[in-house]
Amino acid sequence: MISIHTKNRTIGLLGGSFNPAHSGHVHITLYALKKLGLDEAWWLVSPHNPLKSAASLAAYEKRLQSARDIAAPYRRIRVVDFERQHGLHYSYQTIALLKCRFPGIRFVWLMGADNLAQFHRWRRWTEILHKIPMIIFDRAPYSHTSLRSKTLARARRFLLKDNEISPSNAAPSLLFVHLKRDPMSSTEIRKHLENSRF
Repeated sequence: MISIHTKNRTIGLLGGSFNPAHSGHVHITLYALKKLGLDEAWWLVSPHNPLKSAASLAAYEKRLQSARDIAAPYRRIRVVDFERQHGLHYSYQTIALLKCRFPGIRFVWLMGADNLAQFHRWRRWTEILHKIPMIIFDRAPYSHTSLRSKTLARARRFLLKDNEISPSNAAPSLLFVHLKRDPMSSTEIRKHLENSRF
């Protein structure tokens, strides 16, 4: 259960499989906390990504623990079990319930460019665009693909400029952030881990 004691806070949401969590997740989260002035960032570990094969994912508890382990040194990164606790399968459901449960909190969606490239495949993706401001982080090799995506074709008029980075922007709004890239990815990590270790 998520315990919140103050209102009028701004919180970034980073959803994903975290298969496993790695330094790249930390990298973009710390950037968002500093640049956007977020009070916290919540990592929403998904029990199952509907766009991925269940066979490609490690057990949920292992993924959740990998996120908790790597986030442990950072007091403003909170790993939450919200989606599993509430039986949620899609991001639009998660966003709607969080906004309902915590009406005094302003949420901002954080995601990598790889997700923007396929965002039009997400359930009720246009609804998400209009429900929560989105911050997109440049991620090789998906930068050009994401900028040519169906999502951006639909939402290009909502793109913000770099000098407009602010959690006060209302949805729909998208900001594409270019920052020094972290070379780590879950795919590369899995290539070097034995099943017994993750």
